[in-house]
Amino acid sequence: MTEKIVLAYSGGLDTTVAVKWLIEERGFDVVALTIDLGSQPDLAAIRQRALSAGASRAYVLDARAPFIERFCWPALRAGALYQGQYPLATALGRPLIAQLLVEVAAREGASWIAHGSTGKGNDQVRFDVATGALAPHLKVLAPLRDGMSMTREEEIAYARARQLPIDVKPESPYSVDENLWGRSIEAGVLEDALLIPPEDAFRWTSSVDNAPASSLLVELDFEKGIPTAMTCSSPSAGGPADTFPSPSGGGQGGGAALVAELNQLGGRHGVGRIDMIEDRFVGIKSREVYEAPAAVILHAAHRALEDLVLDGEAARFKTSVAQEYARLVYQGKWFTSHRRDLDAYVLSTQQLVTGRVRVKLHKGTAQVVGRSSPYSLYRPKLATYSAGDQFDHQAAVGFIKLVGLPVRTQAEVQGIAETEPLLEDDRHVVEVGPGGLERGLAEPVLRAAVPGVVDADLRR
Repeated sequence: MTEKIVLAYSGGLDTTVAVKWLIEERGFDVVALTIDLGSQPDLAAIRQRALSAGASRAYVLDARAPFIERFCWPALRAGALYQGQYPLATALGRPLIAQLLVEVAAREGASWIAHGSTGKGNDQVRFDVATGALAPHLKVLAPLRDGMSMTREEEIAYARARQLPIDVKPESPYSVDENLWGRSIEAGVLEDALLIPPEDAFRWTSSVDNAPASSLLVELDFEKGIPTAMTCSSPSAGGPADTFPSPSGGGQGGGAALVAELNQLGGRHGVGRIDMIEDRFVGIKSREVYEAPAAVILHAAHRALEDLVLDGEAARFKTSVAQEYARLVYQGKWFTSHRRDLDAYVLSTQQLVTGRVRVKLHKGTAQVVGRSSPYSLYRPKLATYSAGDQFDHQAAVGFIKLVGLPVRTQAEVQGIAETEPLLEDDRHVVEVGPGGLERGLAEPVLRAAVPGVVDADLRR
């Protein structure tokens, strides 16, 4: 009996050739699965292409909503940014695709799943590990890694010889992956880490030079750490321009629509470009360029709201959780008890992360300019230096005494901390008389310490 294999099918050259190769070279009955996470413009055409290439069945699924709500929102609430920058767009999409591959395999009675990863990147780890977590009995095959060793030219010749329905376009100088949460660009000239990324690498974002001169004010509402609504306006115009529905409130499009619109708004203003040297899980460093306008804006807004409502201890510890969460996602360990345990902690921290954040988009920046929450721990009457100050200044004396107690005790018992003297001779002494700074040996020291000070300043 012919074994079935479910192939993650993008509709491009590699996976179209893989359909026929899996049939001819490995004898599989191929079931194609195409999943739209925000980058597939024509699912019907892709489905027909898979069938024409030889797939016995072809599934096409619009998974934008579950992608945002079940994967991106948890990562946002966790504050997960790999190496403090990358919002994990590709890494968050892979476990969802793996889960759907497993579910289709169960429906079809398949004993294999296949994906289009190479043997050099992170994605092979993510797909293989996720499959092992969800369905250890399934076998995994990656044609580009496991035997289908063809150059691009050989793939084109293979497709033409078999009349595969593929429109061969000029080869992109970059390797690109995209979904609603972000777009990754690598390879080609970008492998030179010193090179400024060419503008042709970007599709979602304007350059700072070409971004609008006027800024845009975006107001984002959050409920328990999840974005629920957005309004935007020109600061000079006064009123809101648009309102977008809540992801959970039944509005058309929900969270996916909010993210898509925020990508457009942020991208228009040049927000969301990331250029970093990334430590891949397979042990090599890689220069990665990303476009993620919505993710960058939402992470900044969410962090600002947390600053308002989380107490200091929770805020400090949650930064460690964010790093660990990002590492797990990046390494393909979404379906683990460790990630679920972290989610439980994160969910607890988010119960009061509700409120509104104002973000100004302007020339490549997303600047938080306002925030409010019914659960805010910021109290102006305690923070103010003006009339109405309710802070007990005398309480600080005892507080400082206790904070400094171990330092003073150590100095008394073990000796004064070692330092290098700063006043070794008179060259460092500055004398000030009735007429101000007196000229002399101290003047060169002052001029060296304060670059740009002119003689007129010294004579004051």
